[in-house]
Amino acid sequence: MNNPYRSVEAEVLKVISETPSIKTFVFSPKEELTFGPGQFMELSVPGVGEAPFTPSSDSRNKETMEITIVKVGKVTDVIHELKPGDTVGLRGPLGKGYPLAKFIGQEVIVVGGGVGLAPLRTLMYSLFHMRDKLKKLVYRGGCRNPEEILYRDELEGWMKRPDLDMKLTVDVGNDDWKGPVGVVTTIMDDIQVDFSRAVGIVCGPPIMMKFGTFKLQELGVPDSNIYLSMEKNMSCGFGKCGHCRLGDFYCCKDGPVFTYAEIRDIPGIWE
Repeated sequence: MNNPYRSVEAEVLKVISETPSIKTFVFSPKEELTFGPGQFMELSVPGVGEAPFTPSSDSRNKETMEITIVKVGKVTDVIHELKPGDTVGLRGPLGKGYPLAKFIGQEVIVVGGGVGLAPLRTLMYSLFHMRDKLKKLVYRGGCRNPEEILYRDELEGWMKRPDLDMKLTVDVGNDDWKGPVGVVTTIMDDIQVDFSRAVGIVCGPPIMMKFGTFKLQELGVPDSNIYLSMEKNMSCGFGKCGHCRLGDFYCCKDGPVFTYAEIRDIPGIWE
């Protein structure tokens, strides 16, 4: 869509309950909407409001768009009540996503936490499509408990891929959980890559992104090769409201994807 101020009507095709507080919505836009991994859309509910969300579906699919949404406030409360056949507005894509061309020929480490897997799902689809152009692909994911892991069936398929080095961990396990227990940084020590040349990508809650970034640094990944999705406090999508200001940057306009080298000296980036 060339005019980012104009919303496109989209019909809800399907609603998938991922966890008690997280749902994935499958939308069918009335016009084709293209986006890249890391970019976001403004979703509007008539008479209620608008909020930014990053798609969680394959960006190559031009027929539908999936967005995974946590129920956290006024707009998301209403969104979680949507049913198939309801309509919303989608505006975008907005922001700067991941520079996929820079990943060609590289060893790529993706580190996700909690609902951060939603936007990373789109990125992983893109990386799978270009897998023959990557030297190695590693995924390390963490969640608070097994019940909060998104896309469980799909992740089981990822775990079986011979071209993906993948591990998942939870902070607190249960009787059914057979995997590692601990924060995501505890399953990063066995990664076998040339860290001095590797690309690291981190997305998740601020505290997880902070220590995930520090762990990549400790392992030897250069700050300029660590990519962070800084989606906090975005609102208007144009850098006008100022809610998402990060130093001299606006996350919605200049990001939300930044390298750690770009933002490391800005106070309060993990708050």
